[in-house]
Amino acid sequence: MSNPTGIDPDLLRSFAYIAEENSFTRAAERVGRTQSAVSMQIQRLEALLGQKLLLRGKGGSVQLTAQGIVLLDQARELLALNDRIWSRFHSPQMVGTVRLGSPDDYALRYLPQALRRFADSHPAVEVEVECLPSNELGVKLMEGSLDLSLISEGNEPKRWPAETLWRGPLQWITSERYAPHRQDPLPLATAHTDRWGTAAQDALQRAGRRWRIAFSSGSQVGTHAPVLAGLAVTVSTISWVPAGLRVVRPDEGLPPLPDFGILLMKGRGARQPVTDILANHIKDVFQSELQR
Repeated sequence: MSNPTGIDPDLLRSFAYIAEENSFTRAAERVGRTQSAVSMQIQRLEALLGQKLLLRGKGGSVQLTAQGIVLLDQARELLALNDRIWSRFHSPQMVGTVRLGSPDDYALRYLPQALRRFADSHPAVEVEVECLPSNELGVKLMEGSLDLSLISEGNEPKRWPAETLWRGPLQWITSERYAPHRQDPLPLATAHTDRWGTAAQDALQRAGRRWRIAFSSGSQVGTHAPVLAGLAVTVSTISWVPAGLRVVRPDEGLPPLPDFGILLMKGRGARQPVTDILANHIKDVFQSELQR
């Protein structure tokens, strides 16, 4: 019996990046090739496996076939092993711990991709993730108990270096099934330490719209439950809106909300170089999101 044909890891890497980015263009940027070269790689991979793996949709979107879904997890496992072998023999083994803070909604939306990429390239480095409201994360940065943190603008320590990862308008969030945004007075669900809730109340006050605090939570994610039940509306960036919720349309009568930013901040004396490496992975994920 002949040995099976080997699969070039570069083909699998381009395939995995396309699946992650939902785009041939952004995947090509990550691997440093042209879009046409990446397309040829996928054609080679499909020819080797004898299966269609990707379908292109309107606007350049990409959808995995059933066989593509099966391949993706296996490709990631092989690539992780490939990268660990390469790192073991071509670069000093980096060890240690980096302490990362994030509000829970950002952690759910942005961190999985960044942590996966970091773990693939630095498997011996432990990442401690602490999810807290932004004002508490700012305190922990000043205390020196965090190396790196995502923080909602307005909660950052004064005169502390910060990098803006995203900036845009807040959005009203309502239920897909119910219509709490049509009630008068408008029922609000807010987080205890959330400046977004204050911004929402100020906007309603200026617009002459009646409102009441119907629910409050210790975290932004905690405000989603009453909104899903159709008992209130909340405000958020559009970074993570779970199934069952939607953004209120401009024609539905709620006033516009101000812009807010998502910041990336490093602690004084942050553990290096692992902190900067993880920070770069997080920035790459946000940059990919901005291009969608």
